[in-house]
Amino acid sequence: MNKIRGNMEDIVYGSAWGFHQYILSDPAHLGYVSPSLCQILGVEEKQLLHETRDLYAALVQLSDREKYEEWIACMAQGEKTGTCEYCLRKKDGERIWVKDTLTVRRLEDGTLVGDSILADITDVKAENQNLKFLNETIPCGFLKYTCEKQPRITFINGKMIEILRFPQDREGELDYLELYKSNIFLMIPMEERRRFQKYLDCVYSAGMPLAGELNILRCDGTRACVFGWVTKGINEEGVEEFQSVCMDVTERHREKREKEIQQYIKALTEVYDKIFQCDIRLNTIKCLHNDDSSTFKHFENVGMQMDDALEKWIMSFAVPQDQDRLRQFFQDFCRKSLDQTEGKPLQITYHARSSKGKVKKYRGVFIQMSGTISFFCCRCVQDLEESTTLRNENVQLKEKMKELVLRFTDGIAAFELTAEGLVRPLYASENVCEFFGYTREEWLPLMEKSTPWESFVSYSEASYEDYAELLRNGEAEFTYFDYKTEEKRKIRAICSQKEPGGSAPRYIMLYSMEDTRREERKRLTESRTVSIRTFGYFDVFVGERPIAFRNKKSKELFALLVDRRGGYVTSEEAISFLWEEEPVNPVTLARYRKVALRLKNTLEEYGISDVMETVDGKRRIVAERVQCDLYDYLSGREEYRQLFKGSYLSNYSWGENTLAELSGEISY
Repeated sequence: MNKIRGNMEDIVYGSAWGFHQYILSDPAHLGYVSPSLCQILGVEEKQLLHETRDLYAALVQLSDREKYEEWIACMAQGEKTGTCEYCLRKKDGERIWVKDTLTVRRLEDGTLVGDSILADITDVKAENQNLKFLNETIPCGFLKYTCEKQPRITFINGKMIEILRFPQDREGELDYLELYKSNIFLMIPMEERRRFQKYLDCVYSAGMPLAGELNILRCDGTRACVFGWVTKGINEEGVEEFQSVCMDVTERHREKREKEIQQYIKALTEVYDKIFQCDIRLNTIKCLHNDDSSTFKHFENVGMQMDDALEKWIMSFAVPQDQDRLRQFFQDFCRKSLDQTEGKPLQITYHARSSKGKVKKYRGVFIQMSGTISFFCCRCVQDLEESTTLRNENVQLKEKMKELVLRFTDGIAAFELTAEGLVRPLYASENVCEFFGYTREEWLPLMEKSTPWESFVSYSEASYEDYAELLRNGEAEFTYFDYKTEEKRKIRAICSQKEPGGSAPRYIMLYSMEDTRREERKRLTESRTVSIRTFGYFDVFVGERPIAFRNKKSKELFALLVDRRGGYVTSEEAISFLWEEEPVNPVTLARYRKVALRLKNTLEEYGISDVMETVDGKRRIVAERVQCDLYDYLSGREEYRQLFKGSYLSNYSWGENTLAELSGEISY
């Protein structure tokens, strides 16, 4: 028997880094300790064995001792297996981190003994401490994630959690942190995912780090801009992984955006006589720009109630025959019901009295800046025949300018030209840079200085005489060969008029007349059909494919938006329907935000995020972008009269109110 035990000790000694055995009867103490553990700790066997005291506990670091003793007491309750991580101090003072795996069994005489095997995790703890130091001392987000097709996050530090605005985890609610960990693409907006995947493919294949800026999607639905880099490494298990360090530059981008918008407005003032900022959410209007002789000059940058200000403006300046049409135009704009033909801005032509009392013709255009803010820009049309082409192209230009403010990427450029013949680019996209014969890297320094006009255009395919004609006539069109697309492209240019004396700078705006990418996106969007069935059970289809909602409440929220028929639903209203028995409080509000985010992610996954609109926490369905049996039936058209069979949103009890309305309509 002793020989068998000796062989067992040899096996344990050769395979286990540290091994000892507890006698767990009160008081718990060691009954056996392996020579390997004594050698590691630098002590003798007799210094660890005692019949009434746990001498081993004295070697546990003081800060971990309470945790260790509670764990031993828990393990002494019965047969089980458990683990605990703690720090030991060797005789020479060196610290080692161990993972203790204890298996408890009961002997024939009823005594509980525990067999303990130690694993050295000092290196792992040291790495975690380094990561903790990085997290606490440098304001950077840090991520580790797998190199799979759908990467999984294996480590995320506190700063990255803060950047992504994860809510505090609550019992019974969805753990969004774990959800995001399962697929890193959940934090990447849909339009950025292809670019991010290319970054990862490039880093993986080249084995070199890649740095840049990227928009990410926070857990609360807002967006942030981060600057960082991605590199590929090998983890402690020898498996390839990606690592990313990110800095939040959202505020810097906001300031840069504000500056560029101000430059954009400055350029617009060279084209338009008056510019008003309309805020639908606040129902206010503010005059941003006016000619010096206008009555509105006294109210620049002063917010006024939209209804009162417009009524005063319409009644004071517009001619009687155009007043009703102008009034209806603004009312329709506020209701977001004007048809934007071919994606162009909303526009109107009207007659009004100038500051000198003379009736003139004006053209106005709405340029949307965000979900709730738009600019209404108007200018005097001096001569209809001479300016028809310029006005029509100007509408398209403003659409391009609108996109510039929102994305700053699409085919447009603006220049400041001084009386001395010097030119300075204000901003431009890459495809317009190429028209002038510059790369993006060569173009950026030109924005910081003024260059003689003749030198600036010397690399362009168009001649200096062509540009001179632009300055004389105020508009021009150029054709050039795009080597990237291997096809001919067109550039349209509009130049502001020269001031008497030529002292003030002139502005030139160039934009691409053809955008094959947008046409392709438009074609795909138009070919997509979103069908909604409300009579009977609620279901949504994209083409012939039904949407598989992963969350019942997110599907119910979408049904509620459909039932509201395009009206906005507040958070409080939604909660009263989704959780009828629960009050509105921080818990239900947090729960609702998660449901709304799940719905948003589902719509993005199916490529139909544009059918739902969110403004300041309120949501609505964009009715004109879907086909719905309820909306068809309510249209009153003869071909839809048989759609309703007496059943509506059978999934949801709150649908009975609309059902009663529909049933009453039938009985009537």
